[in-house]
Amino acid sequence: MAVIGATAAGIVCKDGVVLASEKRVAYGYTILSKAGKKVFKITDYLGIACAGLISDMQIIARSLMAEANLYELDYKRPMSVKSLAKLLSVILYNRKLMPYITETIVAGIDSTGPHLYVLDPLGSLIEDKYAAVGSGSTLAISIIEANYSPDMVVHDGEELIIKAIKAAIERDAISGDGIDILSITKEGANEKFIPIES
Repeated sequence: MAVIGATAAGIVCKDGVVLASEKRVAYGYTILSKAGKKVFKITDYLGIACAGLISDMQIIARSLMAEANLYELDYKRPMSVKSLAKLLSVILYNRKLMPYITETIVAGIDSTGPHLYVLDPLGSLIEDKYAAVGSGSTLAISIIEANYSPDMVVHDGEELIIKAIKAAIERDAISGDGIDILSITKEGANEKFIPIES
């Protein structure tokens, strides 16, 4: 089986959450694309970041967008971060015999504040303050762990996550080609792209 590379990370801040991933799509050590999207806005207050097969990430993102919108129509309120994470956990577990090849970080802000959950391909669900997944995760998490503070605001979280993903890109051959960032606060979601000079 080929190595499927990526580096994605998430951080809970005092006023919101930050998700980020690099853009390289590789199969083994062959670069298929330099413009892959691995961070997805699900609603204005929910998002996911993934590492794994692009096709599996895309189907998960589309399914969650549809379910979150249906939930809002049915219940006249936005879906909570925990509800979205539990829904994804059930989706992943139901496919345990033919799993989606992806690790996923679910994050967002709701009436109880900002939250982040990490899921493996079989639906294991862990809440944390920060996380990194993918082939460059050990490099990224070391930077986040050394510099994280629960009192940091989203702006500081963005700077830290950029530093972490850059560290992974420098050492992981199958990560690279820029960084997509999704920041979510009470004001909504904000997406941006940070180019990385080679």
